[in-house]
Amino acid sequence: MKELVDKIQSLIGDFKKDAGLQLENGNKAAGVRARKASLEIEKLMKEFRKASIDEAKK
Repeated sequence: MKELVDKIQSLIGDFKKDAGLQLENGNKAAGVRARKASLEIEKLMKEFRKASIDEAKK
């Protein structure tokens, strides 16, 4: 589960950086990267939810 949380934190950092570049500079490529990261974050958050529920049941 720790590995999953580390991946999520890394992707959130990437998202913040790229979203900031899009907002500040109008960087279209950064916007594409931010959107891709958001989809990956969504997928990992679903995995985290499942893992968290499993851990709580133990």
